[in-house]
Amino acid sequence: MHPRCTRLARAALGLILAACGPALAAAAPYRIDPDHSAITFEASHLGFSAFHGRFRSFAAQIDFDPQDIEATRVRVVVDAASLYTGSEERDRNTMDFPEMLDVTAFPSITFVSTSVVLTSAETAEMTGDLTLRDVTRPITLRVRLNAHGITPISGGKEVYGFSATGDVDRTAFGFDFAAPAVSAVIPVRIDLEISPVD
Repeated sequence: MHPRCTRLARAALGLILAACGPALAAAAPYRIDPDHSAITFEASHLGFSAFHGRFRSFAAQIDFDPQDIEATRVRVVVDAASLYTGSEERDRNTMDFPEMLDVTAFPSITFVSTSVVLTSAETAEMTGDLTLRDVTRPITLRVRLNAHGITPISGGKEVYGFSATGDVDRTAFGFDFAAPAVSAVIPVRIDLEISPVD
C-alpha cells in the first residue's frame, strides 16, 4: 500500500476508535482512603527550628487509568479551617489573621491538575492550578508510585499508593505575613491511597 494510503487508513481507524470511545479503557473514578492519606507541610521559624503541620480535612476527585497514567485528572479541595500544627494559638492566628489564611473569607484551598507527564516507570510530574486566598497559580508536583496491589483491608480491590511533593511560594498568593522569617517557600507532601469506586 502506498505510504499516503497507509496514513489515511490509520487516520480513519483512529476516528473509528474515537467514535467507539465508551467501549475503550479510559480513566475511571477512584476514591481516596482518608485513613491512609495526608496533606502535610513544613515551615522554618526564624531559622532556629522547623514546625510541621497538616490539613485534616480534604476531598479529592480522581480519574485514573493504570494503563494510561498521563490521562489522570485530579481535583483536590482542602478545608482551610482544618489546619493543625500542634499549637492551638498558632493555628488560630494562622487561620483567623487577615494577612494569613483568613479562613472566614477563603474557606477552601483547591488544586486542579492540568497535565501529567511520566518521568520513569514509577514517577511523574503533575502540573496543576493551585488556588489559595482566591489567587490561582500553577505548581508542579513530583509524584511517585509507592506500591500497588490488594491489601488485607481493601476488600479484594487493587490499591495504589502515591506520594507527591512540591514547593508552594505562599507570597505569590498574597500570604506574605512574616516572610521570609517564617518560610516563604513551603515544602508540601501529599500521600494518597486510592482504589476504584464501586
